[in-house]
Amino acid sequence: MKPHIGTDESGKGDYFGPLVVAAAHVDDALVRHLEAIGVRDCKRLSDGRVLELAKGVKESCKWQVVRINPEKYNALHAKFGNLNELLAWAHARAIENLLAKVECNLVISDQFGDEAYLRKRLMKKGAQVELIQMPRAESDMAVAAASVLARAEFLGSLDWMTKAYGLPFPKGASNVEHQARMFVAAYGFERLGEVAKVHFKTTEKLNLKGCETP
Repeated sequence: MKPHIGTDESGKGDYFGPLVVAAAHVDDALVRHLEAIGVRDCKRLSDGRVLELAKGVKESCKWQVVRINPEKYNALHAKFGNLNELLAWAHARAIENLLAKVECNLVISDQFGDEAYLRKRLMKKGAQVELIQMPRAESDMAVAAASVLARAEFLGSLDWMTKAYGLPFPKGASNVEHQARMFVAAYGFERLGEVAKVHFKTTEKLNLKGCETP
């Protein structure tokens, strides 16, 4: 396949932490190199291996990461009113930022909704590229590399949050209500949006009258 950019995201299904979208550019030589060092879809890798491989991807490829921290995420979600619109905005930013660094006319993205969502968010440079969105796009090496970068950034953000707030922030969206109550007890319900995607059903489940104690 000709040189191209791949994009992928991390954090969209996680209650705590940011939404991260990454973009990576590869050519044939880089594909062989990334295969040799073990890059693959981040869902098939341990967290530790993701962090290791992210260093290799950054050293080898042109890349960009767009991190939308929870407060900004919540504001954008309220503005767009649709997760796919928000994802398209973030993917478009990553693509445009990378196109400012590398000449490329092909972009492959994991399919998160109708292609029109992403297409209409692309600006001058992005609007000129061939855009392919497909299910399980992580089989493409550029998308796999982007998935590693996005996941590493997400994991780093959770680690920072744990240190900043002195509380654990588990991955995923199940079994997180207890941790949410711990945060609310320590910092107040009004600050939950600093660490969590508040449109998730977990927020609705919190019993505000009982949230003073975890």
